[in-house]
Amino acid sequence: MSPATLWLAVGFLGQALFSARFIVQWIASERVGRSIIPAAFWFFSIGGGATLLAYAIYRQDPVFIAGQSAGLLIYARNVYFVLRERRRDDAVPQPA
Repeated sequence: MSPATLWLAVGFLGQALFSARFIVQWIASERVGRSIIPAAFWFFSIGGGATLLAYAIYRQDPVFIAGQSAGLLIYARNVYFVLRERRRDDAVPQPA
């Protein structure tokens, strides 16, 4: 496989991961009958965003690099909130 073909595959993988987050969000919302954003949405966002950023760097596309870099900061911050909330919930004693 040539490097160009490999990077094309990386780009498509990143796009697939990024698209999966919307499927996860849609299914989670349908299950509860209201709009929600599950933690998996943010994890897919980071996976897809990081993979697409790698592809953008390979392509040397400054617009794509800037967009993915900014998005990754937002996704990481949301994952921080999710993990912080889980730790807080784990620390709260559950009634017997």
